[in-house]
Amino acid sequence: MNALDSDIVLGVDIGGTKVAVGLVDRNGKILTQGRKPMVANGTAEAGLDAVNAAIDSMMHSLGGRVQSIGICAPGPLDPRTGVVLNPPNVPCWRNFPLAERIAARYQVLVKVDNDANAAALAETRWGAARGFRFVFYTTVGTGIGTGIVFDGAIYHGKTGSAGEGGHVTIDYRGPQCPCGKRGCIETLAAGPAIGARARTKLAAESRHSAILDFAQGKIESVTSEFVGKAYASGDAVATEILEETVDLLTIWLGNIVDLFDPDVLVFGGGVSAMLRPFFDRMKAALPKWCVNPRASGIPLLIAHYGSDAGIAGGAALCSESS
Repeated sequence: MNALDSDIVLGVDIGGTKVAVGLVDRNGKILTQGRKPMVANGTAEAGLDAVNAAIDSMMHSLGGRVQSIGICAPGPLDPRTGVVLNPPNVPCWRNFPLAERIAARYQVLVKVDNDANAAALAETRWGAARGFRFVFYTTVGTGIGTGIVFDGAIYHGKTGSAGEGGHVTIDYRGPQCPCGKRGCIETLAAGPAIGARARTKLAAESRHSAILDFAQGKIESVTSEFVGKAYASGDAVATEILEETVDLLTIWLGNIVDLFDPDVLVFGGGVSAMLRPFFDRMKAALPKWCVNPRASGIPLLIAHYGSDAGIAGGAALCSESS
């Protein structure tokens, strides 16, 4: 590999505990990757040093420099300026000019955006949504994040805050979300909500469930992961819990379809794999929650990049300028 190959971009994925980095070619292939620990609870400079250490390790393995660096950083942030505002998962940074500081050190183009926006762009450029014009991407895991791509560009809105689809309310009397609103889809259908729904059902019923077997008989230890494992073994209770979850997601997607009229819906994140067997159920029910007459024809696809979405997403941010 030519160390000065202008087609090579460095993708960086910053989380609360790790910084993942990778070299990505013009076709979206991750050539090599690595990770370093993130210092999220120290000073702003300590957090920056952790990111620099991860980038330096990849630069060293490359033996040269790259043309640009794309960074997935925790939000809220300003994607136009690359300033990280006040992320709860990385409390060391408040109004921190991340793009400016990285660009000053490495003397290359630097782009910064949140993980769902960047992953949506990577899936559009190189992944499951390639060839589609109006892309809605959602990552379902500990939370629910979303990204919107229109004609190959992320839709940021006026202030850069567009695409917070996980905080669309579908039940104003529902549980309070950490964001302050009630009945957000995130608080009803993300991983922790699936675990909570399972614990409530198991406490109220006498039926045996394999969920409890995986949790060693302790209801309080039940998580969405155990629900997924129990479903894979054919467990009826787990099936009911996931059916309830996908029904809530379908109501939410009905609102998304009517508002944005996407031509593809892409699911990423750790919980999406257990939801995939229910895609046909979601597509069949979607017309009941839409006025869009073509709702049932919108493809529901699993994201291509999986756990590497942050690295690919970071690289995709720079591809917008190539």
